[in-house]
Amino acid sequence: MVKTKHSILADYQNNADKQQTEVDRLKRKLNNISFSRLGLFIAEILIIALIINFGFGWPFAVLLCAPLIAFLFLVKKQTVVQKQLTYAGKLLWVYQNEIDQLSGGKNGYNNGEAYADEYHPYTSDLDIFGQGSLYSFINRCNIQQGMDILAANLNQPNDQLTIQQRQEAIVELKSHIDETFHFRAELQNHKPGQLQVIINKLQDQLPEQLKFTRKKSLRLYVKVVPFITIGVFILGNVFGGWVWQLFAAVALFNASLIIFNMRHINLIHNGFSRESSLLGAFADTIKWTEDVSWKSTYIRQFFGEGKAVVPISKQILKLSSIIQAFDARLNIIVGMALNLFALWDLRCSISLCNWHDQSAEQTIEGMNRIGKFEELISFATLTHNQPEWTFPEIASAFHLKATALGHPLIPEQVRVYNSFKFEAAPTVDIVTGSNMAGKSTFLRTVGINMTLAFAGAPVCAEQMSLSIFKVLSYMRIKDSLNDQTSTFKAELNRLKMILDAIQSNPNSFVLIDEMLRGTNSKDKYLGSKVFIEKLIEQKTPALFATHDLQLSEMEADHAHQVRNYHFDIQISEGEMNFDYKIKHGPCTTFNAAILLKQIGLSLN
Repeated sequence: MVKTKHSILADYQNNADKQQTEVDRLKRKLNNISFSRLGLFIAEILIIALIINFGFGWPFAVLLCAPLIAFLFLVKKQTVVQKQLTYAGKLLWVYQNEIDQLSGGKNGYNNGEAYADEYHPYTSDLDIFGQGSLYSFINRCNIQQGMDILAANLNQPNDQLTIQQRQEAIVELKSHIDETFHFRAELQNHKPGQLQVIINKLQDQLPEQLKFTRKKSLRLYVKVVPFITIGVFILGNVFGGWVWQLFAAVALFNASLIIFNMRHINLIHNGFSRESSLLGAFADTIKWTEDVSWKSTYIRQFFGEGKAVVPISKQILKLSSIIQAFDARLNIIVGMALNLFALWDLRCSISLCNWHDQSAEQTIEGMNRIGKFEELISFATLTHNQPEWTFPEIASAFHLKATALGHPLIPEQVRVYNSFKFEAAPTVDIVTGSNMAGKSTFLRTVGINMTLAFAGAPVCAEQMSLSIFKVLSYMRIKDSLNDQTSTFKAELNRLKMILDAIQSNPNSFVLIDEMLRGTNSKDKYLGSKVFIEKLIEQKTPALFATHDLQLSEMEADHAHQVRNYHFDIQISEGEMNFDYKIKHGPCTTFNAAILLKQIGLSLN
């Protein structure tokens, strides 16, 4: 059964309520543990007071140890519960974010403003990046690689085979939508660039930094030093005297060895310090991708020739355990003791070197896979949240047909749908109409749905089939004081970009909204006419929105290359009503006089 938006929202709310209950339960549990720890601390003080008053005896020894053991157990238990609470809070955020977006359009993920480029062929005009954009509507990536891949797929069209494979992969991921929420929760609150920092460390920095650990004499001594120090320590307790001097000499030699290699050790540790929990989160996300038997070709390509003999998730967990052990040096007393007895920092460095030799390459591949899954999960979530949207058919030859096409960023309750299609051969479709009647929105509706289609995503339409186009737009043209560019010069630059593109790419599709606004009406008309004739000559399809009715007369001279469409208004008792529906033919009803009258200006 196909779910409705209402039932999807209800599911999210139900999951959020359950997760909130879990968060509250874990908070109470943490409070109880904290009170219990305080009670044990007070009990330990009372037992010490009794020992001071009555003397030490075996009964008191047992009493002294019992609270301490229980306290250490609660400390470990508290760490586990705190981890569970942190994860439960992240999962609650994921569910609440979906509720917020379905209810009010607010998405807590990055809006892609960093990818905005006003000189791009279409992204600025079609609201692809930035606040209130398509990217902000789709994005569910928290890792930089995932955000970059998502931006790349919205920046340019994929080829036909890739689009079809991505559609298949998105559908498959949608069938695992519940697991994807947990995948996202594991990565929530981590800084976007952290994964890349670790990859760079493993790939570029560590090989050089670990060279000092490859000395055979150093490795041999580090291997046997615990037996030496523990053996000498035991002999010192038995024989005393000169054995303690030997123990001191061994300890001094160990300390000297650590100090001598301190610069190398610090370089290694600083790159991973306190990263064990983050690595654990990466391992959990990768484990899920390894556990599923993926069917789609696109996802299977993420795994290369085949799955690793030792799962990459386990390799990352091993790295996490090495880093966790390495972090013991952060406690000065513990670190000093471990280094004097076991050369702990050197031991961890050697363990990291051995791990790097065996697992670094595969681990880097696995980490890069996280971003690829994040990007696909973004589209899978979109597909799940918009059950009425449909995947378009990708045609090999020139084609565009859309039924009930709507703008994905306009709220559903006010969204208007239009049907539109190309003829068998390219045409320039001139769209006239009143102010605010819907011309610009229609152009953006076509363009933004093309962007979705070429990314392999579903489109906001009842049905859509199209071939692959290089979309070129001319809509939001503005001057630039910094570049000393007037509006007219900016328009000419944009036109030059479009003309160059259609010369080199026969599959171009042009969206023009009110051309040559920065010049006089005569030059505007003549320039627009010449430009349309150039599009006709190049056999480039276009949607050309304009207020200039003279341009609609070009259909008479180019019956098979120019089509007229319009958006009109209905005026009743001086009031304007818009239906935002595209209709054939040039517009005959305009509203400038009414709009001017509303601000106190009347036309005779």
